[in-house]
Amino acid sequence: MGRSRAVGALIGLSGGTFLYTTAEALPIGLLLPMAGDLAVAPSQVGMLVTVYGAVVMVASVPLTALVRRVPRRRLLSALLAGFVVSTAITVFANTFPLMLAARMATAATHALFWAVVVPAAAELFRPGLRGRVVAVVFAGGTVALALGVPAGTWLGERAGWRVSFLAVAGLGAIVLVVVASLLPSTRPEEGHAARGATPDVRRFWLLVAVAVLATAGAIAAYTYVALFVTEVSGFSASSVGAVLLVRGLASVLGILAIGTAVDRGPWPALVATVALQTVALLGLYAFGRQPVVAVGLIALAGLAFAAFTAALGGLVLQVAPGRSDLAAATVSAAVNVGITGGAFVGGLALPSHGVRSTVLIGTLLGVVALLTALGERFIRPAGRAEATSSDLGEGEHDRRVHVLRRGRTRPAPVPGHSAG
Repeated sequence: MGRSRAVGALIGLSGGTFLYTTAEALPIGLLLPMAGDLAVAPSQVGMLVTVYGAVVMVASVPLTALVRRVPRRRLLSALLAGFVVSTAITVFANTFPLMLAARMATAATHALFWAVVVPAAAELFRPGLRGRVVAVVFAGGTVALALGVPAGTWLGERAGWRVSFLAVAGLGAIVLVVVASLLPSTRPEEGHAARGATPDVRRFWLLVAVAVLATAGAIAAYTYVALFVTEVSGFSASSVGAVLLVRGLASVLGILAIGTAVDRGPWPALVATVALQTVALLGLYAFGRQPVVAVGLIALAGLAFAAFTAALGGLVLQVAPGRSDLAAATVSAAVNVGITGGAFVGGLALPSHGVRSTVLIGTLLGVVALLTALGERFIRPAGRAEATSSDLGEGEHDRRVHVLRRGRTRPAPVPGHSAG
């Protein structure tokens, strides 16, 4: 396909990550108006975010396995259509149960979208650009947190929360048209990103562990950052939005800057981002009472975590032991475990030890994540003989069996295996 069409399709996929991230987090900013309009307690509106994350965490892998044979364009177009419809139902929902059902439907499409979007985007360009392509895709989610959610909150406060969700549904329709018209209709098992470039079961599960730990560390601190900047750093409540905006802009810079580093060495890039996040949180714990320093360290932590997510996506395409979409679904579930666990552990420590303890917990989790990531150095390179049918996935195993039955004396190599 032409480069301009590929770039357009990539922008559409990045727009999808923007929309899903905005839709997931928007009830946080619109908590009070939604609660008042639906006549429920604010804690019930908070459940719209909690249940959403739980559905993504549980459904990612089984749903991805269920649709593993559906061509990319058809699947992603159907998911975006489902997003538009379920978000539109949210706009017109007049009861909390209907709202909750619509959110769960959106979360189910979210779970599949994030599993498929990384390999689908990587297929648009040559393998040497994977890191930069993944960074552009993930930038959509980062921009959503930096600008999309604040803009949606601002609009909802002035025009009503339903107008915010209506705007998101409208943007979803535009992204659907772009993706449906520009994305090539490739089958999931075709192309260089269908499977890991250098499949490695042990490195993959090490990556999953790092995803849980580093995400939990970031979220343990970030969930309570508003409380930290007011109680520890001495900012007024009206300044919290500005601090979060600085963090959001730094996150965008981080995710765009990491792409080239991921292409050159994905695992060193991952280690560097985890180390940077850990140092930033440690500095925030030690020097958070100094306002200017605190803002700089909060921004640095945001930059590091955003870059970490892009490095994570690049490594999935590198070490996936079988199909890359199933590997991406597993890592997506791991990230959601980290989000849930980090917020939960931070919340346990907050009442008895104060908000600084949440930053310390984030630092300690970061140290464990860093040590886990460094453990990759002690893993021997996986040989071809270690790949089994369960590692390779159903499609590749069937292909090898077919080749052997035709009289070949040795199995055909895994596509893309020599790329590493």
